[in-house]
Amino acid sequence: MPVLQTLPNDIADRAPARMAPLAKLPVFWSLAGHRVIVAGGSDACAWKAELLAACGARVDIYGERLGEACSILLERGSPHPEGAIIHRPMTWREDVLAGAALAVADCESETEARTFFEAARRAGVPVNVIDKPAFCQFQFGSIVNRSPVVVSISTDGAAPILAQAIRRRIETLLPTSLKSWAALAQSLREEIALRLKPGAERRVFWERFVDRAFGAEPTEASARDLLADMGRPARARAPGRVTLIGAGPGDAEYLTLKAVRALQAADVILFDDLVSDEVLELARREAKRLLVGKRGGRESCRQEDINEMMLTFAKAGKNVARLKSGDPMIFGRAGEEIAYLKQHNIPVEVVPGITAASAMASRLGISLTHRDHAQSVQFVTGHSRHGSLPETIDWQAIADIRKTTIFYMGGRTAGAIQSRLIEAGLDIKTPVVIVSSVANADERRWVGNLDGLSSAMAEMGLDRPVLIGVGEVFAACDLMAEADLPFVAQA
Repeated sequence: MPVLQTLPNDIADRAPARMAPLAKLPVFWSLAGHRVIVAGGSDACAWKAELLAACGARVDIYGERLGEACSILLERGSPHPEGAIIHRPMTWREDVLAGAALAVADCESETEARTFFEAARRAGVPVNVIDKPAFCQFQFGSIVNRSPVVVSISTDGAAPILAQAIRRRIETLLPTSLKSWAALAQSLREEIALRLKPGAERRVFWERFVDRAFGAEPTEASARDLLADMGRPARARAPGRVTLIGAGPGDAEYLTLKAVRALQAADVILFDDLVSDEVLELARREAKRLLVGKRGGRESCRQEDINEMMLTFAKAGKNVARLKSGDPMIFGRAGEEIAYLKQHNIPVEVVPGITAASAMASRLGISLTHRDHAQSVQFVTGHSRHGSLPETIDWQAIADIRKTTIFYMGGRTAGAIQSRLIEAGLDIKTPVVIVSSVANADERRWVGNLDGLSSAMAEMGLDRPVLIGVGEVFAACDLMAEADLPFVAQA
């Protein structure tokens, strides 16, 4: 007789995880052409009636008098071609529930709510009494509408305000063009089924389709180009592309919506040492992530190696994200990378980011071009290819009291910057700020005058990237120096 043996733990543990408990079953229900009952003429009823009509339902609103929102809704009519909104100027009766797909009511008292609830149940109609969870068999979620793409968020009635906050976050991640792309996908399904073999061939097509779906509105040519590309031999197919993305100064909240979408679409991400984990968490889980850190005073990838990596991945058909701190077009070597990729016929797109100087100004509450103090602003690199100050800097132009100057990557050359500015005639009492790790949890600041720059930099250390701001606009930083930061120093 066979003996049943217990599997070893290392095998048994590999069984698929069970579905965790759900507060409610999320179901997307077709209402096109079906009758729905809404009892009451309140503003809340108007919102539910509009939502139901938008799904193609025929909505019968029962109520002797209607509020302003319901009256306006009746004038506008249904947003769906199959839907309708009809006012029945009477109190609802139990017999009107027969055959309805759904029943919704706005009831003032518990007694009224219970009466409607029980009548709907006797009629076998799913029921929802607005704002009375005890009398709801189903609930309306918070909706993101990119129909035919529809996202609904539920907190089981526990925290509607949280559902709304989640909806706002999702709204930022889903471009409005997604609606058109989904409709295009729907129209292409039969043709793809005829033209492409099941399995890898179809999957590759749809993966490429989805990569484009988070970009601009589709055109007739968009789908045709993809289909034509699938018909070519693998070696002849179009290459991937590279997107240079500005990650901002560190805090993920500074990312633009376009940057988040580009990260979500990337197959490979080549990121700098200064890009935060919070930013990387917004990328696709499946994306390959490679650190190509470039940091002053540390061993890092050569620019030539980074260029070659971008080219290799793009030629393999990958969507490559080159993720840089700050803005890629400001001291980010973007020009070199764009020229190299264009030389090899690789499509390149740039998504700008918030540069560190802008973040610093925001954090300090300082306008870099305050009209009482500065008529222009200038960004200057604090080191050349060889690590010292660039020899081509016009120090007479830099040492202009009518300008605000921000030195990037000037930690190791702070002493030389101080000396050259003073030699060029700038007053030693000119206001200066140093901010390291701007907009990060370990941000540090120093506020003082030009004659204290070198010693302050030595005190703050060179372990984090710094910005040095010079100009009269920073005189007001004395009032900002007590900000809630781990370390704030002042001369």
